[in-house]
Amino acid sequence: MMLKYFDLQRYTAQHREQLQAAVSRVVDSGWYLLGNEVKAFENAYAQYIGTAHCVACGNGLDALSLIFKAYMERGLLHPGDEVLVPANTYIASIISITSSGLMPVLVEPHLDTFQIDAQQMVKHVGPRTKALLIVHLYGKCAFTNELLSLCSEHELLVIEDNAQAHGCLWNDKRTGSVGHAAAHSFYPGKNLGALGDAGGVTTNDEVLVGIIRAIANYGSNKKYVFQYVGQNSRMDEVQAAVLSEKLKWLDQDNQRRTAIAQHYVEGISNENITLPTRDYLVNNVFHIFPVLCAQREKLQQELHQRGIETIIHYPIPPHKQQCYSHWAQLSLPITERIHNEELSLPLNPTMTDDEVQLVISQVSDIKL
Repeated sequence: MMLKYFDLQRYTAQHREQLQAAVSRVVDSGWYLLGNEVKAFENAYAQYIGTAHCVACGNGLDALSLIFKAYMERGLLHPGDEVLVPANTYIASIISITSSGLMPVLVEPHLDTFQIDAQQMVKHVGPRTKALLIVHLYGKCAFTNELLSLCSEHELLVIEDNAQAHGCLWNDKRTGSVGHAAAHSFYPGKNLGALGDAGGVTTNDEVLVGIIRAIANYGSNKKYVFQYVGQNSRMDEVQAAVLSEKLKWLDQDNQRRTAIAQHYVEGISNENITLPTRDYLVNNVFHIFPVLCAQREKLQQELHQRGIETIIHYPIPPHKQQCYSHWAQLSLPITERIHNEELSLPLNPTMTDDEVQLVISQVSDIKL
């Protein structure tokens, strides 16, 4: 039997009755878009995150793009403005910037936390730098006091990519409420996942919310009247109902993730593998448990043969992707090492204690 990286079917089965009831409620209502289920989820999620507003939308990439487009409509960002962003992020973070006519500036991360390095960031701040897109990669909070101080000093907009860190805390605030606006993905495999694509924006900025809602609705706040060149990005009622149910057990799931991560750090012993540091373990909801290994492919193959599925997050960094070939000559050694060596071990709330111990014993036993 293969231990799946994340057995989504098993996870969903744990709450089958609640989820089926939520879906049936929507089916029976006869109202499938822009209805009470979306409003209820927006209110519940805003309250959970700690913001005044949540705007539901189609997916996480849309959520990011809507934020940038809304700031441009407000005149706070302009075509060609620079946005600092971690170089080792998932490609969606970069796409949201370039597709909005803005210029990404790639910043190296800390190797011990995988998060953007404030000391590297300050080297890239120039007269055209207007925003920071901070990414809470792998479920680890990327905020530091130094980073926020730099953003305040240079009057930068702080936009959070919170796609992997639902429920994460920093200084008694949840990620998604610390910056000026935040984007959330509810892709099925996330800590808070829908049964399809879904996303959202959280913010305390009421003016920004009005623009985002309009842009996501073809550019319209009034039927058949279009103030902006918009798009169609909506969360449907089924996904909203499902997410409202799943939100109820998010904290419990994150506690289980944290416990598993602690077992891994205490139990895995292999001189060829670099485990996450103590700094990585703080303020983390462990969407992903990354290890580094110079012989990653061999490690992954060995684990597969022993019945353990793993995933690479991510095999090719953004600056080496064909779609951004103009960055191919950039030298980003920390980012490149992470992308060349990172391997994600199974870590999710469905895992039993025996499965956790299986991973620990097999990873520790492998000779490379």
